[in-house]
Amino acid sequence: MARMFGTDGVRGIAGSELTIELATKLGQAGAYVLTREQAHQATIIVGCDTRISGGMLASALMAGICSVGANAIFVGVMPTPAIAYLTRKHKVDAGVVISASHNPMEFNGIKFFNGEGYKLSDELEDEIEALIRDNMKDVVLPVGSGVGKIEYRFDLRDEYVRFMEKCVPVNLAGKKIVVDCAEGASHYTSVKALKDLGAELVAIHTDPDGTNINSNCGSTHMDELRARVVYEKADVGIAFDGDADRMLAVDEKGDLIDGDQVMAICGNYMKQKGKLKKNTIVVTVMSNLGFSLMGEREGIHVEKTKVGDRYVLENMREHGYNMGGEQSGHIIFLDDNTTGDGLLSALHLLEVMVDTGKPLSELASVMEVLPQALVNAKVPNHKKERFMEYQEIADAIAEVDKKFGGEGRVLIRPSGTEPLVRVMIEGKDQKVIEKEAKKLAELITQTML
Repeated sequence: MARMFGTDGVRGIAGSELTIELATKLGQAGAYVLTREQAHQATIIVGCDTRISGGMLASALMAGICSVGANAIFVGVMPTPAIAYLTRKHKVDAGVVISASHNPMEFNGIKFFNGEGYKLSDELEDEIEALIRDNMKDVVLPVGSGVGKIEYRFDLRDEYVRFMEKCVPVNLAGKKIVVDCAEGASHYTSVKALKDLGAELVAIHTDPDGTNINSNCGSTHMDELRARVVYEKADVGIAFDGDADRMLAVDEKGDLIDGDQVMAICGNYMKQKGKLKKNTIVVTVMSNLGFSLMGEREGIHVEKTKVGDRYVLENMREHGYNMGGEQSGHIIFLDDNTTGDGLLSALHLLEVMVDTGKPLSELASVMEVLPQALVNAKVPNHKKERFMEYQEIADAIAEVDKKFGGEGRVLIRPSGTEPLVRVMIEGKDQKVIEKEAKKLAELITQTML
C-alpha cells in the first residue's frame, strides 16, 4: 500500500483522492498524535491557499480536530510560511496548511507543522497514517464540554507582514518591482510588505477566484512576468507559487533567476558579512552542477540531500547550517523562519541588490547555469516509485547515463507530490539533452501506463 504522506504532506485531487472523509480523519489523527502529551486543551492553527476546495477541506479537517477535543483557530487564506510563524508566535500546539502549492487548482493538500513550526518527521507522519488505517482504534472521542471549538482570526495575516518587515527591514525606495502572486496566498501579504518597504510596485495576478491559482502565472509560468519586467523597465520581477513558500526572480533584462542563483547571490553576501554559518549552503541533488562549481570557487561548502525541502531542513538543523533550498525556489533562511518562505527570500535578494547597488543580472553572474533539461513522464501514481523494476526502462537509463556520464549527469526520480517520474539530464548541448530527456520520458510513460 502506497504511503499516504508524500514529500510535502498529503496531496491529491480534492473531492476524489483527498476527500472530506480523509480530511476529517487527518484532523482527528493529526490532532491526537501531535497534542496527546499536552496537559491542557490543545489548539491548532489552520490556514489555506485560495483554491475553491480550501474551505470545504478546512471545515472537514477542523471538525476532525474538534472531535478529539482540540481547538482550532482558522486564519483563512495565508502563505504556508505564515502558518509556521504564527504557530510558533502564538505558542499553539500545531499548525496545518491546506494547499497543493504549485499544483493545478483541482489538487489540494494537507500539511502539518509541529508546535515549533517545523514540518513533521517521517516517523510522526507514519504514526498519523497508522492511526487512520486502524480507524482511530483505542481513541476515545469526547462529548459534551470535552469537544473542541473553532475560532476565526482573519486579522493575523498582518502579524506575518510585520514579522517579514522586521526580519529584513530593507529600504526599497527607488526600486521598481513587478510581483506575480500566482492568484494565490501571497496576493495580500507580499503586496503589502513590498509597498510598506517603499517599493514602486506593479502587482499582477492578485485576483484569486478559487479556480485560477497557478493558472499560467506564478513561479511555474514565468513568461508573462519576464515580458512585463522589460516592458515596465523594472529593476526586478518576483514570482511566488500558490502557497508562497517558493520564489523565483527575473532580472532587469527579463532573464530568469532560479533558486540556485538566488542562493548563490544571498549565500555569497551572507558569507562576506560573516553570517553564513560554517560557510555552507545545503541543496538537493537537483541543483545545477554550476552551483557546486560556484561553491568551489567562492569557498562555500555545498551539502547535498535527496529532493524535498524537508530533507534540506533536516540536514541544516542536524549540522547547524542556516541557509539551504532547492532550484525550484524553496529557500530556507533558518535564522528567520522554519520553512521555505517566498517573501522572505525575495526580501533577502532585494537586500543584496540595495546594499551592493548592483543590478540583478550582474549579481547572478556569480554562478554559471549549465544546460539542464527536465521532462516529466506521466505515470500511474501507485507505480511511480517502481520505475526501475521495468527492465526496458532500467536499460534505457543506463544507456543514457553512459552517454552523458563523462560530461554531465542523469537523474531520474519519482515526484513526491504528483503522478510523475521526473527525468533530468545535464550536459553541454541543450538540444541534445532535451531530445534525450523527452525520449526517455516517453519510454517511461509508454512502458508504465
